[in-house]
Parts: sequence; C-alpha cells; structure tokens
Amino acid sequence: MEQRLMSRFGRQVGVVGLGAWQLGADWGDVSEADALETLNAAVDAGVNFVDTADVYGDGRSETIVSRLIKERPGLTVATKMGRRVPQTPEAYTLENFRAWNDRSRANLGVDRIDLVQLHCPPTPVYSDDRVFDALDTLVAEGRIGAYGVSVETVGEALTAIERPGVASVQIILNAFRFKPVDEVLPAAEKAGVGIIARVPLASGLLSGKYGPGTVFAEDDHRNYNRQGEAFDVGETFSGVEYGVGLQAVDRLRELVPDGATLAQFALRWILDQPGVSVVIPGARNPAQARANAAAASLPPLSADVHAAVREVYDTLIRPQVHHRW
Repeated sequence: MEQRLMSRFGRQVGVVGLGAWQLGADWGDVSEADALETLNAAVDAGVNFVDTADVYGDGRSETIVSRLIKERPGLTVATKMGRRVPQTPEAYTLENFRAWNDRSRANLGVDRIDLVQLHCPPTPVYSDDRVFDALDTLVAEGRIGAYGVSVETVGEALTAIERPGVASVQIILNAFRFKPVDEVLPAAEKAGVGIIARVPLASGLLSGKYGPGTVFAEDDHRNYNRQGEAFDVGETFSGVEYGVGLQAVDRLRELVPDGATLAQFALRWILDQPGVSVVIPGARNPAQARANAAAASLPPLSADVHAAVREVYDTLIRPQVHHRW
C-alpha cells in the first residue's frame, strides 16, 4: 500500500487506515471475535494505521485494539480523549489529560500511545495556550508520541494548524464535504500537518448500499442521531439529509469505473486530494476491511470525474452543509 509521510508526526502511514468506532458502539452489535477478525483482515490487506477513541464503547474499542497490537507489532495506533466528561473548556486540564491518558494506556496495554487527539472539544479549547502546554507535557513525560485534534469545523482546523506542536488534524472529508479541500488541506500541507480523513463514506451513504426503506438498529447513530439528538449532526451522514444524500449517490454511481465499488470510488476520491495523509473508513467485517484497503490500488480519478463529483456537490449538497462546518 502507498505510504505517506505525516511530517510533524514523523511517521509514514498507509493511505487507507481503519477507523474503529464501529468496533466499539453506535453502529449496531459487533462481537469481539468479529471485531478482531476485521482488524486482522485490514492489517493483512496492508493497513498499518488504526484510529480509536476512549469513548467508543466506553473503552471497548481500545481494549479490542490492544489485542491486535500485541499480535501485530509495527502498527501506528491513534486514540482520542475528552468526550467522557461534560463538554466545557474548563475540563481540558493537565490533570484530566493525565487521567484520561492513564485509562487509554491501560485499555491499549501500552506505556506510550503513538498519537493522542483531542476529540472534537469545545471551540474555545483551540485558542487556549494552557491546553497545548499540557499536551506538550504529555509528550515530554513520554506518555504519548505526538498529539493532534479531531475537529468539527474548518475554522477549528485552521486554528489548530497554527499550533506548532499539532501533528495531525482529523476532519470529516468526503464527496459530501468539499470545504476542507478548499481551505484546510492547503494550509495543512504547507505546515506539514497530517490530515486524517474521517467519516469518508458519509456514515455508509457513499457505500451505495442503502435506500429509502433501509432500517437501522436502535443503537445505531444513523437511527438516533439524524437530527443531532446525541452529538453533532454532522457526524451522521455528514449532516446531509438522508433523502438528498440518496439522490446524490444515484448520480455518483454513474462515475464509478469498471471493477470498483462506489465505496472504493469514494475513498479514491479522498486519496486524490493533495494534503491527505490517511483515510480511516470503518468496517464491520473482514470483507469490508479488505475492500476498503483495495481502494488504495485504484488509479487516480480523471480531472473530468473530479469535476463531475464537484458538480453533484454544488447542486445537491452544498446548500445543506457548506455554511455549517
């Protein structure tokens, strides 16, 4: 698999990683055995970057990932912290960081975590020098190798990129979210900040597997968070109204090259964007993990195809999301 350098992080990572939210919670039930089989299938297919969080299944995802890294050395593991407490800027202190980090290190079974990211904190956190001084302290103490941020908005990303210690920005980026392409990726590339593209398939919409009659499980955020009832609505279907998303998917299907799936096409579109380091699709089974990894082998899409994807965005998606995030 193609490797890309995350300059400030100082690591090469495969361009397709694995997001482990599905293996923790909020996507329907995934057994531990199935989760481990999925993780191993991804690594067998060339994946060497795994992203998790302390809040995914309240530590379940981290604990499952710990079993993988014991058996498969050499992986880069990133986790996130901050969402297990009420979301106030005052909670982002060195004392709390140490406590959260202790829990994640125990869950992952490691003394030092490769990359720790603030997990979509309140916007004022990005402008607080004390927060980043505390993160520098975690690095100095040997608890973490580097730190980054996971953001909701372009503005938060741009503020974070200006911080010299920020190694990575994780942001929603897919064919339904063009704003980061225009504003964040150029700034990150210039600064040497890695870009981790999350929600790359718009919660599965861009897999092309869902239709008007699809029913999602009660414990699946695509059921209970469509209006942002539990967390930011932009995390569910990238904030796009489900029916409009299905219309856009129908138009995108016509652009998919022979021998590729719509999901692979959507991942290749992300990998074609200058400045992207790694895309982290989730997977619930080994077949999905292998198919996602195979997207890295597709040739880059043509300029005409990229123009057609933008036209779909401009026509159907832009009015819903561009001004919001």
